[in-house]
Amino acid sequence: MSARLTKRMVDAAEPAAAQFFIWDSEVKGFGLRITPNGAKSYVLQYRTPQGGRSRRLTIGRHGSPWTVDDAREKAREALRGLALHDIDPLAVKEAARTAATVGELADLYLKEGPSERPNKKQRSWDTDAAILRAHVKPLLGARAVKDLAKADIARFQTDVAEGKSARTTKTKARGAARVTGGKGIAARATATLRAMLSFAVGRGIIASNPAAGVRLFKQEKMERFLSEEEVAKLAGAIADLEARMKIHPAFAACIRLLMLTGCRRGEIESLQWDWVDFKRGLIRFPDSKTGAKVTPLPEPAIEILKGVTRQKGKPYVFPATRGDEGHIAGLSKAWGDVRDAAGMPELRLHDLRHSFASFAVAGGAALYLVGKVLGHKQASTTEIYAHLRDDPLKKVADTTARKIALAMRKGETRRA
Repeated sequence: MSARLTKRMVDAAEPAAAQFFIWDSEVKGFGLRITPNGAKSYVLQYRTPQGGRSRRLTIGRHGSPWTVDDAREKAREALRGLALHDIDPLAVKEAARTAATVGELADLYLKEGPSERPNKKQRSWDTDAAILRAHVKPLLGARAVKDLAKADIARFQTDVAEGKSARTTKTKARGAARVTGGKGIAARATATLRAMLSFAVGRGIIASNPAAGVRLFKQEKMERFLSEEEVAKLAGAIADLEARMKIHPAFAACIRLLMLTGCRRGEIESLQWDWVDFKRGLIRFPDSKTGAKVTPLPEPAIEILKGVTRQKGKPYVFPATRGDEGHIAGLSKAWGDVRDAAGMPELRLHDLRHSFASFAVAGGAALYLVGKVLGHKQASTTEIYAHLRDDPLKKVADTTARKIALAMRKGETRRA
């Protein structure tokens, strides 16, 4: 039998000698199952994306928390995932039952999460994977997901901040991977854990998110802006190291471009010749942290790029210095040599981007335009540079006040 399921219809349904179904006319495959003993459950009948095998998902028993409207919406979500991402809802439910520990949930989240959030960048998923591997699994991996409480999440954040997950792991003959603590990474790790637990709620593994309501540590702002004198020192250090062959020319060019364009490190490292438009003076990035964007290419940056030899058969402006594929790697070490030579050991590569913006804003450029150059999607992101407008604003105020004061003095002179 088929009709639009309503609460009145469900409440009125009486059991029979054999199990039977009332199918919903609004959502295909959604229905109510009534057993001989009177138990009423909402179900979804569907076919698998591979093979077209008929399967039946039990959404839940009628009553708290499942109303007919909630169950119908759950059926819609399952069918949407089936149609858009080939996600078999019954397979997901079965997999969820195996995610008994936080470690198992982390594996499921990294495997199935990207299909549910297709707009999230792969690099963000890579970061999540690194955080879960470095902090969440060591501290909470063996814990049962269903046993986690708000206090456990708060304690996790404190433990990461205090360095309880910090360690150094040998990676190569001379390499090492370092996991550090601190409030910044603790807040980031807790946010990642909260997102994973939200995923668990959506999959029915847990009823509510124990991380909800846990206040993250306030992260200190790390903006560092170079002065003109510091820019000169940095440029001198690059030139000196390059002349003494202590730094590869490609790394020197990368750092100079970061200083002159305000681009992100990854954008310059992976820059391809096909993206560069010398005639119009711009770079068309097909993808970035904020999606596809066009970045202006100023003349000094164009001169640097024109000085880079294009290697035949290599799409990258800065191809790997070792091996035949990929783009340049190892910029961090070269940057460490540069900043140490310049006497600024605390300076980060990302500070070059901040500095580009600070020079633009201090020069009187509108925040909106600076945000467009940097590729900011949200105006609030550019607002961190707003205070740098104080100097040019003061100049405007001083100039205006001087004119008014001059007029005032003339009037006072006549009156005298």
